[in-house]
Amino acid sequence: MDALIQLSHRLGAPALRMAILAEGNASARLADTFFVKASGSTLETLGERDVVECRFDGLLALVDREVVSDAQAHEALMASRIDPEAKKPSVEALFHAWLLSLPDVAYVAHTHATAVTGILCSPRARAFAERRLFPDEVVCCDVASVFVPYTDPGTSLARAIRQQTLAFMREVGRVPRVILLENHGIITLGRSVDATLGAMLMAEKAANVWAAATALGGPVFMTPEQVARIATRPDEAHRRRVLEM
Repeated sequence: MDALIQLSHRLGAPALRMAILAEGNASARLADTFFVKASGSTLETLGERDVVECRFDGLLALVDREVVSDAQAHEALMASRIDPEAKKPSVEALFHAWLLSLPDVAYVAHTHATAVTGILCSPRARAFAERRLFPDEVVCCDVASVFVPYTDPGTSLARAIRQQTLAFMREVGRVPRVILLENHGIITLGRSVDATLGAMLMAEKAANVWAAATALGGPVFMTPEQVARIATRPDEAHRRRVLEM
């Protein structure tokens, strides 16, 4: 739990402009359960009582259902708690549960990072997910990000994330590092707190670079060949291992 609280506090730091009030959430996988931020809690000030331990099974089963009412989702979230006296898990615990079930994913972070969300609220959102501007973006955020068109939060969003993530995995052959939600925000995932935070920070830097390049007549993207070269360079592979990316 300490690592999740540390990640949450770093994500919620006011200087980063990634989450205010109760925006955003984070989770961490245990053996057969997971920790997730409680609904209405604030990342910057998250404490132990604001973290809920949940079971996977009921939430994953809910994601499989085609039609789920708000009342059914609420009941499933409350039933997933290990401690029946704990706070209500975030409604986005549904997509956290599914993402944490993927190979080598131990932490998931979701914020409404200002620069990233600005692009996701623009006509250039899909291009931001699919193209890359500079080498470190490739190293920390992979060759592309998953792009999810705007979807109502809750079970519908969890299913949309699953659909687009599985498509990415079939095409690229590995779990993504970054998932971008149109008109909503960003999700990052990783084996460690540093990897999960690092992808978030680099995506926000890329969004700021994009905005600056746009003001100067750009952006000018790396070519697919240049992106592939960075992604397969031995020295960059070593750096990813050191960074646990």
